[in-house]
Amino acid sequence: MNIGTAAKASGVSAKMIRYYESIGLITSAARTEAGYRVYDDKALHGLRFISRARDLGFSVDQMRDLLALWQDRSRASADVKAIALEQVRLLEQKAAALQEMSATLKHLAHNCHGNARPDCPILDDFAAPHPQPSAPGKRQRFGTAATDARLQTGSARPTA
Repeated sequence: MNIGTAAKASGVSAKMIRYYESIGLITSAARTEAGYRVYDDKALHGLRFISRARDLGFSVDQMRDLLALWQDRSRASADVKAIALEQVRLLEQKAAALQEMSATLKHLAHNCHGNARPDCPILDDFAAPHPQPSAPGKRQRFGTAATDARLQTGSARPTA
């Protein structure tokens, strides 16, 4: 089958199939004399595997490890489970971060009068200086205790 048919059958776009080939996640497809890619059932099975792993949020490196384990009949299922449980941990961490962001925005919206006046605690919060996390390279992406304190006192203006 050609790349378009393989893409439809696997749920992986033709562009991503080419990308996965270019980075060695999947083996390069056989080519016709005209240079078109040809995929067999084994390749399609691998693409479906990748599609499902991608749907569950696995990274390319994790998919590479999972594919290697899938193809290794002497694998230990404990290795697969360890990768899956690490993904669960990462997903739960992301979900907690999203919940915190949602709570912060709800809190900010609750404290906004939403009237014709220009005062807006939401915009004030966005413009306010926020403490930087202690770990270099780790940027906090949601509200802070300082924001909550300002909103509780009714002063959402930046504290300089």
